Amino acid sequence: MGELPITSKQAIELEVAPGTQLSPYLETCCLRVSANVSYESAASDIEYFTGIKVSHSSQQRLVHRQNFELPTHEQTVEELSVDGGNIRVRTPQGEICSWLGYKAVSLHHLGMVGTSFQDNQVVIDWVNEQPLASTLTEKEGRGSRGS
Repeated sequence: MGELPITSKQAIELEVAPGTQLSPYLETCCLRVSANVSYESAASDIEYFTGIKVSHSSQQRLVHRQNFELPTHEQTVEELSVDGGNIRVRTPQGEICSWLGYKAVSLHHLGMVGTSFQDNQVVIDWVNEQPLASTLTEKEGRGSRGS
């Protein structure tokens, strides 16, 4: 494990973006691990799995530069579930903890889920962009309070 200089032609063939220090596969591994645990834990897990150090701040920058598109479908949405909550975010020791909100919408029969963090309007707009049935049912399920 270590540095491997590559030519521009090799970078194109391997789909390595300019200025990138991680291979596409390692980048995908980082994103998957970061989705399940804190950036600090992701950094530790990636080093354990691969022997390669990718700092927690690099894990965070990698996630934040992604453009995750919400899915689209042409079928009419007849039922959905809405959920949300707050996530406690780490703050420097001695400071009051911070709570940030998220929202999630599941379009059941389509198998699609849309989520947003700190921006409710994203999922509101996403649902309104879908073809909605004249009668829409909120399906109660895990985490749903119903209406």
